Amino acid sequence: MKQSLIFVLCSGVSFFLAAQPRGFSAPSAARQAEAEKLFLSYPSSERFKNHLINLTKEPHVAGTPANERVRDYLASVMRQAGMQVDLYPYDLYLPVGPGEVKAEMVLPQRMPLNNMENIYAEDRFSAHPDLGPGWNAYSGSGDVTAEVVYANYGRKEDFEKLAALNVSCKGKVVIARYGGNFRGYKAKYAQAAGAAALIIYTDPADNGYTKGLVYPEGPQPDESTIQRGSLLTLDFTGDPLTPFEPALPTDGKKKIVRKNPSDVAFHTIPVLPLPYGSAKEIFAQMKGKPVPAGWQGGLPFTYRLEGGRGLTVRVMVKQEKKLQRCYNVVGTLMGSEFPDEWIVAGCHYDAWNFGACDPNSGTAMLLSLSESLGKLAQAGVKPKRTIKIAHWDAEEFGVIGSTEWVEQFREELNAKGVAYFNADAAVSGRSFGGSASPTLKELLLEASKAVTYPDSAKSLYQVWLAGSRGSTEPSVGNLGGGSDHIAFYMHVGIPSWSGGTGGPTLYHSNNDNFAFYERFVDPSFTMGPMVEQVFGVMGLRLANADALPYQLARYGQDVRVHLENLQKQGAYASDFSFERLLKAADELRLTGEAADAALARFVNQTTDVAKRKQINQQLLKLERAWIDADGMPYGKWYRSLYASTDPYSGYASWMLPAFHYEVSLRSSARLNAWEEKYLAAMTRLSEEMKKVTLAAR
Repeated sequence: MKQSLIFVLCSGVSFFLAAQPRGFSAPSAARQAEAEKLFLSYPSSERFKNHLINLTKEPHVAGTPANERVRDYLASVMRQAGMQVDLYPYDLYLPVGPGEVKAEMVLPQRMPLNNMENIYAEDRFSAHPDLGPGWNAYSGSGDVTAEVVYANYGRKEDFEKLAALNVSCKGKVVIARYGGNFRGYKAKYAQAAGAAALIIYTDPADNGYTKGLVYPEGPQPDESTIQRGSLLTLDFTGDPLTPFEPALPTDGKKKIVRKNPSDVAFHTIPVLPLPYGSAKEIFAQMKGKPVPAGWQGGLPFTYRLEGGRGLTVRVMVKQEKKLQRCYNVVGTLMGSEFPDEWIVAGCHYDAWNFGACDPNSGTAMLLSLSESLGKLAQAGVKPKRTIKIAHWDAEEFGVIGSTEWVEQFREELNAKGVAYFNADAAVSGRSFGGSASPTLKELLLEASKAVTYPDSAKSLYQVWLAGSRGSTEPSVGNLGGGSDHIAFYMHVGIPSWSGGTGGPTLYHSNNDNFAFYERFVDPSFTMGPMVEQVFGVMGLRLANADALPYQLARYGQDVRVHLENLQKQGAYASDFSFERLLKAADELRLTGEAADAALARFVNQTTDVAKRKQINQQLLKLERAWIDADGMPYGKWYRSLYASTDPYSGYASWMLPAFHYEVSLRSSARLNAWEEKYLAAMTRLSEEMKKVTLAAR
């Protein structure tokens, strides 16, 4: 498509931008340029800062009155911005606070083990009366005193290594460091190995004094910093008692069928997070064999596999769980031309205590975005498609609130969902990055060219590219697990992206508060407006394009890359060839290129709104071609054949996940069956793109 150029002035810095971005006719592109120029003038450091202050005044764990106060603030701000605001209540099976938790060394001498952060004169939030000890949601209850085994990161391979070394975990207290996988899998593998209890700690080799100055002098965790977090590891995402269905209120008109908690595969052993100051006391007393290569941490001892009979540790957890009312808050700015096509941007608002970085930097950014979009609408520039700004509850307990909403509106989202933008902890430093589905990667890159990087004469794209180690363009990753995009992308098949800025963090600790943020994360509060501009430009281009600006050729390009990676990993399966799949990926790329070219011609030749609506409805079907009703072998809820969270780590992205699973099992038994499923999915996607090409003529 031929592109002309226009000159845009933003924040005193000039950039040349494509006047006709993907999906826009020349007249629409001119109107879009004016809309973006106006929008880019709205974001404000002061507004972002004030929202962050108001969101993080007090600890606000899901299910507490404090979190409901945050809910009411969110609703009030969005209503004042001119959005229609709806609250969506759910009755979720959640832990009731930390309950009773205790850790102590019993032998060789009694010693209480600290599990709460220190109070600091430099941090006015650290003495807040509502702060509590370290705890893990969905821990089992129990009171265990036993010998100790060290399990490195508590990964599947770490427990396999212990077994190979004839180190038994049966009846022991296992101690494992954070990192390498989701904490819930540490509990899962420890329990499977026969452990009676689990302690998880942050090792200073990974985060702490070996990385720099510790809090409050610096941004690294000190010896009292504790990472809290959920342990939920079921074969689906969402409320534990209502898989596949929304956990609507029990007093609602619809009868809600809930599983009995005793029938849910919760962990049964007590699990407790500790700071490395407490772990140090345990490691100092261990007398067993030295650890294998790669297992040594950063404490000043030779790490050992076992503590011996002379060292026993007590772990006590008493945790109640019950149904609790939680709320999603969703603001809607109705589209003027295509109201039944939805762009959803979301971030959770519940936190492990204050949550200044995680999640509320993203929450504050989305509130500011709501206000800026409201101003734009009041200035007469309304989006053609509907934009929803969503604030999810109970994410920290297992990505629950967003999942329940997706399950509640699954059919509508299947028909109307254009894209989902995830803003979890989106303004947590000064280093920008993002991960996206194939169709949105170009949109993210192009939006970054329209935004100024603060305190510089460069665009965000230029700064991002400078940190990309010689690449021709910034690297956009692939989405994994761990946040609110999961249900949108991996269950329904809606193109998604997640990103923002990162940096120093005291993740899930009592010290992730405003005092930490204003000293170490972004003292100038300029990153919030920048990230808002990225989200806003992307959202407005999706909302206002004549034809949805997906990059269709990227499907085939990315699938080939993923297949080549799998081919290397699955080299053991010598009787299986990826050639048919690679050929299909190349054909998919060519089909996508033809569709991209047809759409570029179409938007300049057709002004018929009905015809454009027809094309857009066809484009909405593309990502859904990856959705398989049978789901993945490790969990039927994960229905995307294209992308899934890693079922062993909980965080990593598995691209073409059914093949990844077979590779993880070192099995070739089902490779041919999966080949047929993937060929069928690529054929579906190719046929849908051919329909786009045909309709665009």
